Amino acid sequence: MMEQTRSIDPIIHAFGEGKLVVLFDDSEEGSGAYLCQEAGYATEESVNFVAVHARGVMCAGLLNEVADRLELTPMPGTHDNPAWCGFTISVEARQGVSTGISASDRAKTLQVLGDPGARGRDWVSPGHIFPVRVHPAGILGRSRVAEAAAEMSRISGGVGAGLFCAILDDAGHALGPTTIIEFCEKHGLLSCSFNDVKKYRLQREFFVEQVDDRMIDTAFGRFRMLMFVDGVDGSTHPVFVRGDLSNSAAPLARIHSQCLTGDGFQSLRCDCGEQLDVAMRAISQEGTGIVVYLRQEGRGIGLTNKVRAYHLQDQGRDTVDANLDLGFDADERSYVLAAQIFRTLGLRSVRLMTNNTRKVEETEQWGVKVTERIPIEIPARPENAAYLETKRQRMGHKLQPSDTF
Repeated sequence: MMEQTRSIDPIIHAFGEGKLVVLFDDSEEGSGAYLCQEAGYATEESVNFVAVHARGVMCAGLLNEVADRLELTPMPGTHDNPAWCGFTISVEARQGVSTGISASDRAKTLQVLGDPGARGRDWVSPGHIFPVRVHPAGILGRSRVAEAAAEMSRISGGVGAGLFCAILDDAGHALGPTTIIEFCEKHGLLSCSFNDVKKYRLQREFFVEQVDDRMIDTAFGRFRMLMFVDGVDGSTHPVFVRGDLSNSAAPLARIHSQCLTGDGFQSLRCDCGEQLDVAMRAISQEGTGIVVYLRQEGRGIGLTNKVRAYHLQDQGRDTVDANLDLGFDADERSYVLAAQIFRTLGLRSVRLMTNNTRKVEETEQWGVKVTERIPIEIPARPENAAYLETKRQRMGHKLQPSDTF
């Protein structure tokens, strides 16, 4: 993993001034690095630099409202790679170009894409620039270069149109982490990852919305039940609040990922339902607290895939390897939504009931201080001892070693 810039504010500032920057993919699968620029600031010199030093196809990531205004239609074809699904027909500026391939001609086309007054009448097709319509939720919905370039344009004051071009080395290969650093140092370019752009948005924008607030009587007493909607994917998440949260500097809190089998049907394969009961009871006894119930079943892979993972576990795989065998990460969950819910409700500090240190780290990463981690261990039994041991050994959960198996 290459070292990342601590703050991307300088990169955003440079991008907003029309300077070239490097955006790179720091995920495990890594798709390389890209020269990027605010489309409206493209010049003959900058496009020539991209052509000489990047060597890839020149594309432009466009927010949906930009693509709609320009009346760009999808590129025909049968490509089933999700990375290609947003490509529109290639374009050329209608006026001020000759063959369209020269640096000055391609700069003119990019300027049209970055012009807030441009419309469908201002381009022709086919052309030498390849626009890409980004995910409706931008980088929050899909962390790829088109989204990163378009988001950089938007947050730096542009219309939401960013040039991007894959950087290839002299042998025609995508740059690796070390060569990305060398490339940036050689040409004096600032860089950041797609994930840095995503974090920038998550740290500054709220995308959760409270849509309901009702009282509900439970086996653990009377709670407020609030409903929050995730503005990225439209999912709904219930939140249970006991007492007046403003009366505590750091109320008891539980971030609980949905587990239908454990929470609803008392499955013995996990400790989820029992952890939820302990948390609700502790909050009821204290008189103040909150449970955020995130809809991310099976560590984020969904109920159907969780059942498939059970089948693999029955054949000898542990819970981590079963997820990996199905093509997922060991843990697909995120806790940014919970942190945003805390902050929406005015909480800046909590005492978090969890054995999962990653949950603590992410809660703090997204702006909520965890003043205390409160263990919530459930005694192992033969049916879940191996599962708990896997969480302890392979997922870093703070659990006592089990001698049940």
